[in-house]
Amino acid sequence: MQNTSGYLREAALAALIIIGIGAAARSQTPSPSPTATPAFSDIFIVDVKNERGGMRFGPPVKITAFAGYNNQPFFLPDGRSILYTSIRDKQADIYRYDLRSRATSQITNTPESEYSPTLMSDGKNVSVVRVEADGTQRLWKFPQNGGQPSLILANIKPVGYHLWIDDHTLALFILGAKGKPNTLQIVDVQSEKAEVVAENPGRILRRIPHQNKFSFVHKISDREWTIKEFDLRTYTSASLTATLTGVEDYAWLPSGTLLMAKDSKLFSLVPLRGKNWEEIGDFSKAGVKGITRIAISPKGDRIAIVTLPDAER
Repeated sequence: MQNTSGYLREAALAALIIIGIGAAARSQTPSPSPTATPAFSDIFIVDVKNERGGMRFGPPVKITAFAGYNNQPFFLPDGRSILYTSIRDKQADIYRYDLRSRATSQITNTPESEYSPTLMSDGKNVSVVRVEADGTQRLWKFPQNGGQPSLILANIKPVGYHLWIDDHTLALFILGAKGKPNTLQIVDVQSEKAEVVAENPGRILRRIPHQNKFSFVHKISDREWTIKEFDLRTYTSASLTATLTGVEDYAWLPSGTLLMAKDSKLFSLVPLRGKNWEEIGDFSKAGVKGITRIAISPKGDRIAIVTLPDAER
């Protein structure tokens, strides 16, 4: 998530940087420069079937009817619902879409803005990056079925994005102060002890399937972006593969295959196999263009893709 200036991509209030990396961050971290106002975006769902060792995709189905910013999809564990962020009347809140009933319900409705919805391990609460009234960006949690929010980390800020490693440990994208780079930090929730493990990370943090590791994009320079793994046992990182040029959004299939998207196309790669990114899908005939974020359901049978209109890419 990032501030209205931009990287919280998605945005939010004024002088910080919400989901995309705002003006200050743009001068420090090699990344695309988003606009001050979050771009209009839509979320599509694509059904996936595995056939003869390959993947067959159904037609993309748009699940967001509201014309505006709809982004940051997160599949719930049963794969039947999605949490996402939507900005309406200049206000970012969290919504849930039920894939069976096709019904949308609102999870948060506050004077503040909430981004990056993530179901916590208790299955009851949703953690979010919240842009508070004074512009502070901290990690909060909301009961999924309604109730009062509570603060998760009081002193760690400004948070851009987050990943739960376990019920008491987080990987956090922390926005850099003026003249300082953004950092990737491992934080203990109880003590709030933080350790910086990388500088200039990308916004996507993912657990690697079937391993005690997570992944992130390391933006080494404007031209060199690498997906890396971080080993939670040894606290060391290693390179997996270069990203597609200029692309930082990715996701893992349950099999351990990486997916990335560019324009209207979807690409796959099995890390450390010595092969390049392979095109596996093209949604241009369905009118889907400008794919940015992607998310994969727990079983790998659905993909959520976020698209931007031509004028916003």
